[in-house]
Formats: sequence, structure tokens, C-alpha cells
Amino acid sequence: MADQQRKLELSRNIADVKAAMATVPHHEKARLVAVSKYKPAEDLQYVYETGQRHFGENYVQELVDKSAKLPQDIQWHFIGHLQSNKCKTIAAIPNLFAVETVDSSKKADALNKACLSCGRTDALNVFVQVNTSREDAKSGVLPEECAQVCQYIQDNCPQLKLIGLMTIGMFGRDPSEKNPDFECLVDCKKTTEGMIPGLDLELSMGMSGDYLKALEAGSTNIRVGTTIFGARPKK
Repeated sequence: MADQQRKLELSRNIADVKAAMATVPHHEKARLVAVSKYKPAEDLQYVYETGQRHFGENYVQELVDKSAKLPQDIQWHFIGHLQSNKCKTIAAIPNLFAVETVDSSKKADALNKACLSCGRTDALNVFVQVNTSREDAKSGVLPEECAQVCQYIQDNCPQLKLIGLMTIGMFGRDPSEKNPDFECLVDCKKTTEGMIPGLDLELSMGMSGDYLKALEAGSTNIRVGTTIFGARPKK
């Protein structure tokens, strides 16, 4: 009975998120990534059964463990801090859809080499993470360095496919105001596409507290965790 109640709860939660998304113009262009950090594989299976296929994980070992247990048509997003010594482990996950946290040319090199060494047949989708709020505690390239790192990936990393830019942004922004982090990432997209012909970059921005504002600002990839799965236990 408890399992059935949890299944119903998660089904309602993700339905509510999708209904909220549907209130925003052009929402159909956006991808919902269900972020399942610290949650058991059973929860992910219940959400999978609603038709959800994109899931995000913050920690490498959690991603490795869950990807081995759960259906192989899940498309995984790695959204945690990328360490060079973990690139090979991540790249070896066959149904890894994207790494959203490439934050330097050096990391791009490491991930490119890892994809080559583990024999991935298709280029791995990547987002460049931008520290739009310029916080010391956050990873990401500074906005003025974004285009340079993107150009490096395009020129030097054939095993990677640059598909977008990602930001976490500052917590506690006034929800009634335009979010400067979202505006900054939109500007980075325009600048980068202006410098590199042929690019059409996605924008990964927005989480449980601000995903509707992110959609309004042009996000094409939102990462929603607690609104779907509930509060997370401490690690």
C-alpha cells in the first residue's frame, strides 16, 4: 500500500509540473529533467512509468548505480560538478544523454579523451556551465569567457557535441523581478552564436523554485527535483 501511495504521489507531482509548464507560451520547446539526487531507484521507476525519460543526477556513483538498475531508454543528464578524474566513469554510461557542467577547456579535453578511450560511437552532448552570478562558491566559466570555451570545444573536441549553456544562478532572487542570471545566459547565447556560425544553443536554466520564470526567459531545459520527488534527505 505504501508503494502504491508513493507511486500516486509522484504521478501527481510530475503531472502538476507539466500542467504548470503548459501555462507558459512555447513551453513545448522545453525539456523537463527530473532530478533524482538521493532518491531511491524505485522512485525513479515510478516517475519513468508516467512517461518521463530525462533524469538528472549530481553524483557520479549515484548515476552509475541507478543507470545500471533502471531501464536503458532513460536519458541521463549529469548535472553535478565535473571532476577530470571521473570523466572516464561518466563517459562509459551508454545512455548518458548529456553532461551539463563543462566549466573549462581543460575539463572539455578530459571528457573528450574519456569518450574516445571508452569507445562511444556518437559524440556526447555537453553544455558549458556559466557562473552568471559570479559567486566564488559556484563552478562555471565567467560570462565573458563563455564564447572562448565554446569555440575551444568546437575546434578541439570532436567527441563532444556542444548543444547548450547552463547556469544555476543565485538562490533567493526576487521571483517578481526579472532574473539577471537568466538574462545573462541569454546574452551569452547571443554572443556565442554570433561568434560561432551555425550554433543554435539550448539554455539549461531553472529549477524547482524558478522553472516557470526560466521558461518565460527562454529556457529549453529545466531541472526539477524537490517539486517532483519531495524534500531530499541529507547525504
